[in-house]
Amino acid sequence: MTYAAVLGVTFVVLAAALLVAGRWFRANVSRLATRVALYARQIAFSSALQHIRARHPGAWEFVAQRFEPEEYLGLHLTAGLTISIGALWLFGTLMEDVLNHTAVTQFDVTILEWFHRNNTEMGIRIFEAISFLGSPVVLSVLGVAFAIYFVKRHAWIFLASWISALAGAGILDWVLKATVKRPRPAYAVAILHGHSFSFPSGHALASLMAYGMTAYFVIVLRVKKSLSREIVISLATILILAIGVSRLYLGVHYFTDVIAGYAAGTVWLSACVTGAEIARRQPAAENSEQRT
Repeated sequence: MTYAAVLGVTFVVLAAALLVAGRWFRANVSRLATRVALYARQIAFSSALQHIRARHPGAWEFVAQRFEPEEYLGLHLTAGLTISIGALWLFGTLMEDVLNHTAVTQFDVTILEWFHRNNTEMGIRIFEAISFLGSPVVLSVLGVAFAIYFVKRHAWIFLASWISALAGAGILDWVLKATVKRPRPAYAVAILHGHSFSFPSGHALASLMAYGMTAYFVIVLRVKKSLSREIVISLATILILAIGVSRLYLGVHYFTDVIAGYAAGTVWLSACVTGAEIARRQPAAENSEQRT
């Protein structure tokens, strides 16, 4: 079995694992929610927090509303901020490691050489095709298609979030590359034409933004069943991961480039999705957009 075939099987297994995990979560979500609510109630009614609640009722109410699922600025905003902070910390850590040439950069070289030793001509053709799915050409076509769709249906909130997602990803990638100025791996010369910096991976960042937003739109606008949502999320995740792996297989990026691209993309994706959800939940939001 070729190395490309092994990776293909790995992606299939990962997709199946995501589906199984999604089904397990869906089957046990009520039990988990009950247990979390029980722990939360025990914490909330502890003597220390009761003292804080009595002395600062306004602040307590504000914090409590941030965890309400149906509130206008409730749980979705809190979750978005939490994810953004975590991803931002990861990106900052990787950026510092790359700039200071810590042991992580040696790990990058190890991963790069391992992929180079195990690649094949067939594998290169396969991963070039996968990598193309995260290229500016494909993502531009996808961007225009969704923009036309939203304009025809007067879905201005989704149009604004889509444009912000793609434009922001492009600007973010350019600024970060120009700031770090990390040279490409030596093997990139055989694949890429022209000069560009390596950190972070633009394909990883842009594909996470584009296909992550696509999954969000499909789930919000078209998918109603839980199983279908799990399939959409699994397919988007597999595609995004495959594009990242393709950049490593082709030798055009280091491992930390790809992870940093995902981290930076997660920050911006979380911001765009959270912004769209806040806009959709506004009392004045058009009902037509929520039914589009």
